[in-house]
Amino acid sequence: MTHPTTDPILVAVIGNALDGITSEMGETMLRTSRSPIFVEARDFATSLFSGDGRLLAQTHYIPVIGGATPFALRSILDMFGDDVHEGDVFIHNDPFDGGSHLPDITIARPVFWEGELVFWATNKGHNADVGGGGVVGFHPGARDVLEEGIRIPAARIVERGETRRDIWELILSNVRMRPLVESVLNCQIGATAIGERRLRDLLTKYGPAVIDGASEELLRASARQVRQEIARIPDGEYTADALIDNDGIDRDRHYRVALTIRVDGESMVFDFSDSDEQAQGFINSTLANTVSSAHLALFGAIDPDIRYNDGAIEPIEVIAPAGTIANPHAPAPVAACTVPTCEAIASAVWVALSQAIPERTHAGWARWCTPATMGMNPRTGRHFGDLHFLGKGGSGATEGFDGWDHLSPSNTLGGLRTPDPELHELDTPYLLEELEYLPDSAGGGQWRGGLGVRYRWRVLTDGVTCATYGSGFMPETAPVGLLGGRPGIVQSLTLTRAGGEPEQIASNAFYTLNEGDVFEVIASGGGGFGNPHLRPVELVVRDCRQGVVSPEAAREVYGVAVDPVSKTLLEDETARLRAAV
Repeated sequence: MTHPTTDPILVAVIGNALDGITSEMGETMLRTSRSPIFVEARDFATSLFSGDGRLLAQTHYIPVIGGATPFALRSILDMFGDDVHEGDVFIHNDPFDGGSHLPDITIARPVFWEGELVFWATNKGHNADVGGGGVVGFHPGARDVLEEGIRIPAARIVERGETRRDIWELILSNVRMRPLVESVLNCQIGATAIGERRLRDLLTKYGPAVIDGASEELLRASARQVRQEIARIPDGEYTADALIDNDGIDRDRHYRVALTIRVDGESMVFDFSDSDEQAQGFINSTLANTVSSAHLALFGAIDPDIRYNDGAIEPIEVIAPAGTIANPHAPAPVAACTVPTCEAIASAVWVALSQAIPERTHAGWARWCTPATMGMNPRTGRHFGDLHFLGKGGSGATEGFDGWDHLSPSNTLGGLRTPDPELHELDTPYLLEELEYLPDSAGGGQWRGGLGVRYRWRVLTDGVTCATYGSGFMPETAPVGLLGGRPGIVQSLTLTRAGGEPEQIASNAFYTLNEGDVFEVIASGGGGFGNPHLRPVELVVRDCRQGVVSPEAAREVYGVAVDPVSKTLLEDETARLRAAV
């Protein structure tokens, strides 16, 4: 007779139950947070760990956050050891001891059963304010992490069910938007309470021994699946690099993430040893973020049904020498690591993998280019913080599929939701003037990239602090095309002062916005995959009729002649154009 902990049906039931708990924790956060960053964009991840800190289940709404969460919990375990009690809750964001960047705050609750620590219920999310001199956590002028906000080592914020007022006040006294931050922290703590409650229900039904056995089998299954996926990649070394426009301090220097992937049987190594030394500015990537970025790019290219847990990451090693942009020495600034640096890492991974498994990798995704803004909303009388998620670009194409339009940057793998424009106007002192797909923004290919957008808004109050951050503003950082595919367009930011003329502005810089100013974002589409002249003619004509591709681009990029008025195919001219290539 099969032991109940190895019965495959029971293992699947328990696995789905654990996944469901992380999902319910996330839904709780969506419904109880006042922060648009949580409610509209789902900029967080929810996780369950074993008592000894192994990741068992996760809903990684934003993968770059989810992949870094195990490092944060390990820091909590290392700090407190056996000094963990029922009713405790812990907080953490220290980038140089298991964190990613300061805005991503981890909340962790131990779950006990009959006096024994058996689980941890955790979440990690981007908070709108962590103090310092930045805007919603981003400080393009910072020269060390201390300028970026409050650094929280592993700390007990609730002790045996009672809030530690000293820790609570220490944190909230260092932020500008106290009511918002307080509500978000309560939301995160409440979500872990939901996780604890559901885990206790599961323990009551099955008992710890059965759940532990099923968890072990889930970890082994994920490890087997990942090893099988790695074994499908030919053994060898595959190299690639990717640039970041600048670090906000030295605007003339482009920083390089260099990667060598080594595949040997069923194991894989990501080696960032040849990357540039750490930067002066805020693009340095903490080790947790570098590992998470490499993982999300790999798992975005292999079987999507693999559970991301401790077993799944066991066959993968990441090498990132200290002192490089992929693992800086403290107290380097790191606020932008989850965005432009993560995107560069993902691009390098996909380009390297295209040398081995081109049919499974991605062309370049649009880099993040919209700003963070913060100020007082006169309509509500409250502070606001905005990351302008309406300005998302397009994803890269893959073999057999066009990219997704207006999806999200690669650090989220499509998990970032687009805010409702009307709710966005309620939360912020802005009037949305334009949000539309941008024709010809995507790289052409046999499969074209997803479209980018033009996003423009008018400022309705004075004294709004704006921090631009991101990459993709030069040809070298535009979304790369693969196997003959064309790159996406170069992005741009334009600021028109009230009564003035439009002016292109820089990324990774501070600006002050006042009433009547108009800000416009041109976000790139994704890179194309494959020779554009292999794209079926009927798809090019369809794209022209839908306004996705202009007749000029159809001719120049795809070798397809389309009448500019009727949008009908000019067959003879098309035959001549394609025969000439």
